Amino acid sequence: QVQLVESGGGLVQPGGSLRLSCAVSGFNLDYYVYGWFRQAPGKEREGVSCISGNNANTYYKDSVKGRFTISRDNAKDTVYLQMNSLNPEDTAVYYCAARRLSINTLTGLCKAPAGFGSWGQGTQVTVSS
Repeated sequence: QVQLVESGGGLVQPGGSLRLSCAVSGFNLDYYVYGWFRQAPGKEREGVSCISGNNANTYYKDSVKGRFTISRDNAKDTVYLQMNSLNPEDTAVYYCAARRLSINTLTGLCKAPAGFGSWGQGTQVTVSS
């Protein structure tokens, strides 16, 4: 089974940037869809951004478009989430997740966290002055 380990979270001021990393082991990146999800206290878990392992497509939640960028580095077996222009509403625990490729659209998959079977431990992102 694929294993995921997140890193890169922390405390940042509004307008600042962070880059989250998700180290993947146990399988080839090409066979999976990878997603970044986040969950704030008292809120439901939501899909932030997803990318197919074969780089066929990407998805971004509307509120992060133009600010966040998801990418992968197959040579390093790592998926990244570059987060710029952070605001307090971005504060949450961020999780990296993976699932097998599916015939469903990437948008549909990224809006359904229950479909992802492998999850990292989460990393806290706090945006505050």
